[in-house]
Formats: sequence, structure tokens, C-alpha cells
Amino acid sequence: MTVNLYANLVSSAAAALKSRKEEVNRLNVFPVPDGDTGTNMSLTMDVVVAEVSKLSAGADTAAACHAITHGSLMGARGNSGVILSQILRGLCEGVDGAETADAHLLATALERSVVVAFQAVRKPVEGTILTVLRDSATAARAAADEGVDLLDALRRTSAAAFDSVRHTPELLPVLKENNVVDAGGFGLAILIEGFVAAATGDAVVIADVSLGTGLTVLPVDDWDDDEYLYCTEFLLFGKDIDTEAVHSYVSSVGGSELVVGSGGEYKIHVHTNDPGAVLAHMTAIGEVAEVHINNMRRQTAARDAEIESDRATPHAPATAATKPVGFVAVAAGDGLAQILDSLGVDVVVSGGQTMNPSTQDLADAIARTPAEKVVVLPNNKNILMAAQAAASVSSKQVVVVPTTAVPEAFSAMLAYDGSSEDLSEIAEAMTEASALVRSGEVTAAVKNAKGKVGAIKAGQIIGISDHEIEAVGDDVVSVATQLAGLLLADGRETLTLLAGADFSDEQLAALQDSVQAAHPDVDIETHRGEQPLYPVLMVAE
Repeated sequence: MTVNLYANLVSSAAAALKSRKEEVNRLNVFPVPDGDTGTNMSLTMDVVVAEVSKLSAGADTAAACHAITHGSLMGARGNSGVILSQILRGLCEGVDGAETADAHLLATALERSVVVAFQAVRKPVEGTILTVLRDSATAARAAADEGVDLLDALRRTSAAAFDSVRHTPELLPVLKENNVVDAGGFGLAILIEGFVAAATGDAVVIADVSLGTGLTVLPVDDWDDDEYLYCTEFLLFGKDIDTEAVHSYVSSVGGSELVVGSGGEYKIHVHTNDPGAVLAHMTAIGEVAEVHINNMRRQTAARDAEIESDRATPHAPATAATKPVGFVAVAAGDGLAQILDSLGVDVVVSGGQTMNPSTQDLADAIARTPAEKVVVLPNNKNILMAAQAAASVSSKQVVVVPTTAVPEAFSAMLAYDGSSEDLSEIAEAMTEASALVRSGEVTAAVKNAKGKVGAIKAGQIIGISDHEIEAVGDDVVSVATQLAGLLLADGRETLTLLAGADFSDEQLAALQDSVQAAHPDVDIETHRGEQPLYPVLMVAE
């Protein structure tokens, strides 16, 4: 396969998704102006296309696969983009070393992609992009077993992807309730169709999946890097070692597994919670040497060169360390950035609900932080996976504190007194502090929807806490007052109000008066957050 063919296949898939990304975006289940699934997946593919286009005419399959895996990881945006990067990584691993392309190779590549993608998600959910991927792999394998040629196998795989998308509402109740299919699954099916069209010469015709309007599923959980604590690496020696059995074993006890080598010498890498058990098992079948066990919360700088070459490194040059521990946080709005700066954050990455920063954006921010140990505060559930990906490719020691809102980061930063340089201790204290606050957001619904509070009309004001719509109304002050009451219901004594870019000082004063009248014993602070699209953010402590 030539570089031009790879470029054509990848470009066709990316173009197909880009042309339908708004349709994918409209499937978002939560009616807030979040970074959308279609946009995030499309932006991820844009970087893949750019990386492949840099290859020389004589580049081989290995170089093309490296460009695809590197580009997708470093360009990944949001959970959907990060999961897509793992799907592409698995596909590349599946074709590694193949001399000819046939239906069996297609099935093998997709099956490997299923393994890698499922490992990338802590709690796989049926009725999502993972289901569509698995169903596509099953169809490819059936086609290969029937002896069909590659082009027919590709067409069957594409058809199976759209069939799977149609069935996602039957597997995930929230989709059926709102008459939609899964956004990530639909995006993947579009990518597959674009890829297949380029390979077969067929026209790109996106299948009808009877799309409705309304809500979609919240993103699935994060990386398995957060599930397993220890990165375990070692050499295994033995003439009669069954490498498939070794690979099966490490897959059963951990994630991000890697078994490479030949001629009786193998390098093994696995993320696990029990490295002692892994080593005991391996010493029973061979000789073990060069053992390295790293606590991933501390993200030690020592990385095996083989692993670094797979995961790549940030493009931005690292800033010389001038302090023991540095901090990176994500926020949208000059006011929020100024507050984070005053609390000790070194680099504030612009982003959040309206635009999720990429893995590369976060990796560059880590590199610019003047410390060898860095704490990252993503401040959004949809940025968490990209933050963890950025941490994994940094040469610095990095830990991600899983904050899902900017007010949580305020509390986390206040919990750091500078007395410790142990990242695991710092992360534990900051995580505990961030969990003590209750935060809320007020914005306008971007479309008609249904939620905990009943029917919601496009343009109505909604109040959100813990990713649930808790209040709905026609004006910001009344909804924010109602939401504040819910946040203060368990006896909290202070409330901080952060005004958005389009929320005037007069409106902020009116809101403060309204909340104070309802809760006379509560201390209320107000600040200009200047965040877009969210007139009010609030935190109760």
C-alpha cells in the first residue's frame, strides 16, 4: 500500500465526517453548548490528515501507521476524539507487518481495534461508539470467513456499522427516550463509509439512520490509565515461551499491554494494580530482568524509548524548572483565568464548554510550565481524557486531578499549601478538596429537550448541577436563584457568583440581592468570570 493510498483513504473518511459533523453534533443529549461530538471527531481527523500528508513518497506502511496514531492522539479533542484515536491505533496495530490486504486483514485489524478501544474506556457502555465498532468487526470477520473479496467485505462492514447505529437506542434507554441514535457511533459509521468509498471507488452515500431530535448519551468514562495504578515493564527470556499466552495473560490482569520481541527475548509492558502477581507469573515461565515499576500517579520521567516512540512527545520545548510543582488549568474567560492565576496556576489553557483543547494544546501547556512536576486541572468532564493523554506523553512527572468545573479548581488550588512535592499526596488532597464544593452553571438551552425537570424549550434558561438540569425558566436571575437554593440546601455557608461575559454588573447585583433575600445567613461573593455562553457560574461551600 502506498502513501498516496493511505492519504486518499484517510482524507476521504475525514471529508465525509466533516460534511456531516453538524448532523452528528445535533445528537448531543445534554442541551448545552458543549464541545460537540461531530466537531471533536472531525478536528481529530484533521490532524491525522495533516500528519499523513507530511510523509515522503517512499514511506512504508509502518511510517503511515505511525503518522496516523501520532496525529490522532496529539490532535484528539474531547472524549470522542480520544476514543477515536484509540480506534485508529488498534487498526494500525492490526495491519502491522501485513504484506497483502484482504478480507481477513480487515477483520483482524478491526478486531484489534475493538480490543484497544475497549481498553481505553473504564466502564464500556452498550449502545455507544464501542458497540458500533464491535459490530463492524463482527461483520468483517463473517465476510472473511465466507471467503468474499476485500471490496465486498468493506461494503458489508460499512452497512453493518449503520445497522448497529440504528440499534443503539434499543441498547441505551436515554437514546430511545429522546428518539436519537448515539452521536459517536454515527460519527464512526460515517468515517467507515468515507474510508470504504475511497477504497472501492463508490460514491459516499451516508445511510439513513432515521435520526430524530433531542438528547444523547453523556460521554463514556476515561482511560484505563486511571483504572490501573502501576506501569510495569521488564524483559522476559526463554526459548519456548508462548507469546500469545503471555499476551492473553497480561491482557487479563491490566491494560495498555505490550508484548514485543522474538528469538527468546521479549519486552513486556502492562498497566496493572498488582505488578507482584505479574512478575510471579512470568518468573514461573522464564527469566525476568530489567524490571521497572512506576506509579502512574507520579508519572515519573523515566520512559522506555520503545514506549515513547509509540506515544510521541510534545512539540513545544520544555520550560526550565524554576519551582518544585507547577499547575495547568483549563478555563474560558479572562476573569476565570485571572482568578486561577491569583491562586497559583502557571498556565491557563483557553477552553472548556465551548471548545475542548486538544491533547497537543495540553501537552504544550505542560511543557511551558516552569516545573518538572505538574498538576493538570481539566475542569470539564469532556477534557479529562485529553488531559490524561497529554500527561502520558510528557517527559515531566504529571498528575491529572479530575475536576469537572472551574470552581472545583479554585477549591483544589486553595488546598495546596506548598509543603509537599509528592504528586500523589498533592493530587489526593486536591481531589478531596474539589469534591467538597457544589458547583452550578446557568445557560440557555440550544434546542428542545427533555430532562429531570420535564420539557425544555430552545432558548429557555437552564440551571445545571452535577451534570443534571435542576432548574428551568425564562430569565437568568430567577433560574440562578432557584439553582443557588439547591446548592445551599445542605447547610453550606458561602456562595460565590461568577458573572459571564454577557451578564452585566447590574444583573449580577440583582442576582446577589435575590439570592441574599432568600438566604440571609449565607455569605455571598461576586466576581467577573467573563466566561462565554454561561451567564452565571456558582460554587457553594
